[in-house]
Amino acid sequence: SDSNNPTTLHDIYFRIGGPHVGSTDVALEINSNNVLVDHTWVWRADHGVEGFDSDDGFEGDNQRWTTNIGRKGVVVNGNDVTVNGLFVEHFQEHNVIWNGERGRVYFFQNELPYDPPTQADWTTPDGTLGWSAYKVNDAVTTHELWAGGVYVYNRNNPSIVTENGWEVPETLGVKLRHIMTKNLSGPGIINHVVNGVGDTVDGIFPPEDPDQYEDPSYVIEYP
Repeated sequence: SDSNNPTTLHDIYFRIGGPHVGSTDVALEINSNNVLVDHTWVWRADHGVEGFDSDDGFEGDNQRWTTNIGRKGVVVNGNDVTVNGLFVEHFQEHNVIWNGERGRVYFFQNELPYDPPTQADWTTPDGTLGWSAYKVNDAVTTHELWAGGVYVYNRNNPSIVTENGWEVPETLGVKLRHIMTKNLSGPGIINHVVNGVGDTVDGIFPPEDPDQYEDPSYVIEYP
């Protein structure tokens, strides 16, 4: 494709599982250069009505984890890919993996999976607690994101911990602006927003908090 006439993708929708069993390794993979994506909702349906045993985890979550399999939501291998409105949710490893150069994202929204049965199920091969929602390949030198949120609600096992919402190379060409993590309603923990930076969210609010609701953890700009 040509930078003056890019490939475009509009209103891309995936639902893996839900009322019916479904599985995928990668939902959306972009291998072309010079691609403009306008609005995605890429969703592994980890809360549906598939008829699983409601006593096997939270409403059947233990069966859902091993049956409605969705490893990765979006993988970008092409260079010069721009996305407006990247919604990717509930996948069982990194929800987004960005391998291409000069990627740009304007608004990213993610909920981590609700249904990991144990911490061992939600631990990377190198021992990191949980998969970050958004992973930029260590070899990438230029990448930018404006406005993003990663939310946690580990209803099946409230003790689950995720180390980071984002993992990115520590280089000046990779910039994240106005990002946050948030515990939705109690269960589940994200230790940091990005690369060990940012406060923990765990659903525990200070006793003096007037609305008795934990605030998000914000990072205005990274690095």
